[in-house]
Amino acid sequence: MKVNLHVVKEGGSLYQGIYDVSDADSFGQACADAWCRLREQQLAKESSIGALMEHLDGGVLDLLTEAHISLDKA
Repeated sequence: MKVNLHVVKEGGSLYQGIYDVSDADSFGQACADAWCRLREQQLAKESSIGALMEHLDGGVLDLLTEAHISLDKA
């Protein structure tokens, strides 16, 4: 089934993607892909290598704290 995975925090969209989910493995792959894309977006926004190094460990986890993740049929 095609699903729309949407991550929202404080009323703003952090990520949205369409995935084909049919079982636990494909759901896990969709979540892992969303995590990687959020990390890429965050690292691309860093202004310096120092700022980048500060956010490498927990950047995505900090970003997802208090975020809402939803799935809708696409």
